[in-house]
Amino acid sequence: MSFDKIGVIGGGAWGTALAQVVASGGRETVLWAREPDVVAAINGSHENSVFLPGVRLDSAVAATGDISDLAGCDAWLVVAPAQHLRGVLEGAPRTSRPLVLCAKGIEEGTGKLIHEVAGEVCAHAPIAVLSGPTFAHEVASGLPTAVTLAAEDLALAEQLRDRIGVPEFRIYVSDDVAGAEIGGAVKNVLAIACGVVEGRGLGQNARAALIARGFAEMTRFGLSRGAQRETLSGLSGLGDLVLTCSSTSSRNYSLGKGIGEGRPAAELLADRRTVAEGAFTAPVLAQIARQEGIDMPIVEAVADLIAGRSSVDAVLEALLSRPPRPEAV
Repeated sequence: MSFDKIGVIGGGAWGTALAQVVASGGRETVLWAREPDVVAAINGSHENSVFLPGVRLDSAVAATGDISDLAGCDAWLVVAPAQHLRGVLEGAPRTSRPLVLCAKGIEEGTGKLIHEVAGEVCAHAPIAVLSGPTFAHEVASGLPTAVTLAAEDLALAEQLRDRIGVPEFRIYVSDDVAGAEIGGAVKNVLAIACGVVEGRGLGQNARAALIARGFAEMTRFGLSRGAQRETLSGLSGLGDLVLTCSSTSSRNYSLGKGIGEGRPAAELLADRRTVAEGAFTAPVLAQIARQEGIDMPIVEAVADLIAGRSSVDAVLEALLSRPPRPEAV
């Protein structure tokens, strides 16, 4: 299968960074963006000055505001936020070409993982998932990065790897689609919790403990969905968790830090042009966990904070007063 022309759906920082990776590998690259100012900036000055300022883009990256321009592409990298994925794909040209899903989250209302959403809308398109520890500005700047590319058809994953990857953007393949997705979705919620720890000044010990116990929650949920433990321990799970729980470059961590400093979640979310997916994932993830009897107290606490049902102090008291238990549980 030829992948000489790649379409990228989504003109935010991450979509732009991926377009830069693809173009640097010598592929013709068409980036669809909803925002006219993004299209104009990329085509006029080879820079996404709105979402990724300061990064000079390869001249092979061409932006468009008409999603039908992607009809002739050999594969699409779909970077639309999880909550908008269904609507974006419904408005895109019908395709049987591979879709590489690059957003992270769980759809509100349905509780579906995004590969399940894409499968409903684009029933004849092969689906893969790209996930891992990736800050967009580092990827776009050519700094070393490693990610997971998962597809049920491992041969497809290998073909996409060979066409998308470049030496500084190293791709490891997997057939565990659910595992790759679940790691990316759950870590966004846990990053909010770690941001709260930072904003509240609770110290590095607390943050390390939260990452470890959060990873236990991610593992419990992932295994309940058929994910492989090795995937959850890899780049798209633990690797991504460590990155986004450690830096204000993470939108989710930054949101949590603001909550920890005492600002209401609704106020922080209203101020943002970019999306902190964990704020949308937390409520649906907590609901699924309650319904299925999966113990996820950190996720539950984040959902309460986002909804304004509980204060930071009350959440901390509830978590710290939980009965002792064996670590392995």
